Amino acid sequence: MHTTARTAMALAAFAALGAAAGTPALAQGKDRAPEATERFFRKLTQITFSGQNAEAYFAADGKRLILQRQESDSTCDQEYTINVDGTGLKRISNGLGRTTCGWFYDNDQRVLYSSTFKSGARCPVPPDMSKGYTWGLFDYDIYSSKADGSDLKQLTNTPRYDAEAVVSPDGKRVVFTSLRDGDLDMYTMNIDGTDVRRVTNRMGYDGGAVWSPDGKQLAWRAFHPETDQEKADYQELIRQNLVRPTRMELWVGNADGTGARQVTRLGGANFAPYFTPDGKRLMFASNHVNPRSRDFDLYLVNLDGTGLTQVTTYGDFDSFPMFSPDGKKLAFASNRYAAVQGETNIFIADWVEP
Repeated sequence: MHTTARTAMALAAFAALGAAAGTPALAQGKDRAPEATERFFRKLTQITFSGQNAEAYFAADGKRLILQRQESDSTCDQEYTINVDGTGLKRISNGLGRTTCGWFYDNDQRVLYSSTFKSGARCPVPPDMSKGYTWGLFDYDIYSSKADGSDLKQLTNTPRYDAEAVVSPDGKRVVFTSLRDGDLDMYTMNIDGTDVRRVTNRMGYDGGAVWSPDGKQLAWRAFHPETDQEKADYQELIRQNLVRPTRMELWVGNADGTGARQVTRLGGANFAPYFTPDGKRLMFASNHVNPRSRDFDLYLVNLDGTGLTQVTTYGDFDSFPMFSPDGKKLAFASNRYAAVQGETNIFIADWVEP
């Protein structure tokens, strides 16, 4: 979608601010020991060492990742790039509002991410946890920039939530989650923001989608309320721009939304799916063993829901997996080796099939 001249000038100014405020590089990554039972990992390297770091996704050349990072409790998530050896950490977003869900495309020359800065320069107010654990559906829009943060362009311009954007393998389409029609559904659009098409239309949360390696399928997380009480609770939260993510299962379907089918029936929160390089299985995070805990592990599952296999065994949070383009490495976020309790960092494992 096109922006006004005034908005375009503001975007250019904000991009310049971001480029001028780059972050000094961190030290090189540090080799870590996997858990003794983590038989898929031959080697494990930690590449971030402070703050809250998550959703790290490889560039097509396998040499860099884009991630969202909160440097301290007083700051908000921003987008950074980092080399796979832990050097070269640099903020590429403008430092305003909150960002999420970065992705490389166009031969790694450009990136895509979502930000709230247009609706306010300050960090959005977190949800009131007196309602239980909820996610805030902030007023994100989707933006594109060069990989260094310059040439910022706005791709969506709707009120409420547009986020969770991922570029297709051929670089032509984007799948994202939006509240534009009053429910949390998935949409696709051209890489320039045109030709928006709705993919899901069932009541509930459908989101966090990724493309299969051939670009023909999508995998995503979903919660579809069934009882009248569940529907009323869900819709009341949506009216407050909130969603409760404690019950989600994985689904797969064709890229146009047809053929959608449920993959997992585990209970708890199952999310952050990613296709294995051969497209035959999903890697994902789940706390189904103890659904009220933060003990998320990574699992593999066949697309028909069979063959559930545990990958990580660390006793806290492991999530947001992504295979490198050559399939030899796995990036993920974890609380392991935290300098302070609850700190989340990015790790890269050498992947082996036992």
